[in-house]
Amino acid sequence: MRTVEVEKAQLQNSRIVEKAARTLVPGQALLRIESFAVTANNVTYAVIGDAFGYWNFFPASEAGWGVVPMWGHAVVEQSTHADLPVGERVYGYLPMASHLVVSPGDVRGGGFSDIAAHRQPMSPIYNQYSRLAADPEHDPAREDARMIFGPLFKTGFLIEAMFRRENWFGAEQLVMTSASSKTAMALAHCARESSPGIRRIGLTSEANAGFVAGTGLYDETLLYNEASELLDLASVLVDFAGNAELRRTVHGTLGDALKYSCLVGATHVDARGGSDGPLPGPAPILFFAPDHARASIEELGARRFGETVGASWRGFMSAAETWVTVDRRDGLDAAVDIFGQTLAGMADPSVGVVIRP
Repeated sequence: MRTVEVEKAQLQNSRIVEKAARTLVPGQALLRIESFAVTANNVTYAVIGDAFGYWNFFPASEAGWGVVPMWGHAVVEQSTHADLPVGERVYGYLPMASHLVVSPGDVRGGGFSDIAAHRQPMSPIYNQYSRLAADPEHDPAREDARMIFGPLFKTGFLIEAMFRRENWFGAEQLVMTSASSKTAMALAHCARESSPGIRRIGLTSEANAGFVAGTGLYDETLLYNEASELLDLASVLVDFAGNAELRRTVHGTLGDALKYSCLVGATHVDARGGSDGPLPGPAPILFFAPDHARASIEELGARRFGETVGASWRGFMSAAETWVTVDRRDGLDAAVDIFGQTLAGMADPSVGVVIRP
């Protein structure tokens, strides 16, 4: 069993730890990880891992190190659980590793939950695994796309739903940083689909400006050094970059016209620190997707929520497949490489990387 661990205090430092496979106790299963995607979302898990418990899902071998969670596919390699046979394929939350031992509970036709004691304090959404043979979201032709876009799309969907529930806080304009990120693109798609009266403004780097404009998702694309040129309209900000200086520029430019400020990701890792003094306008609020998922399910009901997400997802994927190509790479060393590139902001937004460990 091989696992990639990163140093929590210095995320660019990583190592591959090898351990002998442990003997399963009754009721457990050993998953062999087939594939996972590495995106900026995984960087966010690492950056805010302590604050939100992301390091706790897959404990590392010693203090000071952590295992970054991924989304991907796995197959049951060994099982001592009567209802989970060897050979069954699943999708869910996985470590950057070759294997994962789970303790399946609430096993049903469509999935199960990992009821391992150390995972119970965290959001149950991350403990659920889909059994692909009966998973309505599973499309064999789009497994790569699901890993690359699936969790990020749902976050974008939930952000738009939150704003719409609040009547966009009276805003006319949605400003998004890190507009080339997959979650920002998902939000822009959902806003265009469900709130077409809201102007969608994407802030991005010069290197990614052509890609961002080419998606057609944004009404206007601005470079980061053009953020002070934002129109003085009632606005909401969704900050995927986590760049304190950029956030201050947007707040200062819009002033009282900024009605809500939302923190989602941290793609600009080196610039995520605080800055001097309080920001003009509203205090930024961290968006935690599981909380808003529960709110949307309560509002729509589980069935309608699933149908609505599914319909929007299919529309998004039809377009996204024209923007992003899939790069499949083999081995955990390749996972270390692409995680480091993504951490450094060097990943190509037009490429989605899938690792086969």
